[in-house]
Amino acid sequence: MLEIKNFSKSYGDKKVVDNLNLSVENGEIFGFIGHNGAGKTTTIKSIVGILDFEAGDILIDGKSIKNDEMACKRIMAYIPDNPDIYESLTGIRYLNFIGDIYKVDARLRETLIRQYADAFELTANLGDVIASYSHGMKQKLMIISALIHQPKLLILDEPFVGLDPKAAHILKQLMRELCDQGGSIFFSTHVLEVVEKLCDHVAIIKNGSIITEGSIDQVMGDQSLEEVFLELTDHE
Repeated sequence: MLEIKNFSKSYGDKKVVDNLNLSVENGEIFGFIGHNGAGKTTTIKSIVGILDFEAGDILIDGKSIKNDEMACKRIMAYIPDNPDIYESLTGIRYLNFIGDIYKVDARLRETLIRQYADAFELTANLGDVIASYSHGMKQKLMIISALIHQPKLLILDEPFVGLDPKAAHILKQLMRELCDQGGSIFFSTHVLEVVEKLCDHVAIIKNGSIITEGSIDQVMGDQSLEEVFLELTDHE
């Protein structure tokens, strides 16, 4: 579903990601972890078409984000680390705006909005302007907007920041459900316990390069993911 091939990205003379290669299969939750500044967000923003890059390619369901950006964006959704959305709109107008962009059938859209808004306890607030929302409420709205067009690939950057424990639990359930239905997820987080319990596959990035990658069991061995992460990133 997602294939990153020989991907490199620089800002001026500084190379922040160097010859990165990885793939995410259908039905797989892939955790992408590393210290701040390791290259996680740069990689994610390149996957979703926000950043250009000078070397390599990124394929979404076999299509290049460089050469067929719109086809790629139609089948994926992105939840950034900061919910920067149109604060002058009400929650429901924003969700309908996203539904219109992706041409989601009106009846299906209504059903999915109700389902997800009820799950995240946001239904009563959908008529309020987004400017009145807390950070956590905005994050919930972003999650709902990402799910209503039923993406094949979901890209998340620190998705649990700002969520209360119940909302975080619901998001983890929805992530697993999407993959059980054949979708794929690629996400970054600093919450290693979530990666350990939720992910099928994991990669650790340091200074723009992958230092280990494999199934969660392969990477962990008989250690915790935290122990592996600290050992590799502190001494590699």
